[in-house]
Amino acid sequence: MRLSEFWIAMRDEFGAYGSTLAHDLVLAEVGGVSAEQALAAGAAPRDVWLAICRASDVPPERWHGMGRLNKA
Repeated sequence: MRLSEFWIAMRDEFGAYGSTLAHDLVLAEVGGVSAEQALAAGAAPRDVWLAICRASDVPPERWHGMGRLNKA
């Protein structure tokens, strides 16, 4: 997953709230920081996306991003 795909998936799944969620939600899976902080520190966008999905109870069938093929 590229960073641009991360942001598209965030927008598709969470709408306008996606950027706020990326800024405010602390994710234990990526070191106890926000998605924005994890990405800025070099975390893989896919790892951050999956951490957000798990923390936000996104159904597993949508973890690949809305309307996209599931790519590991």
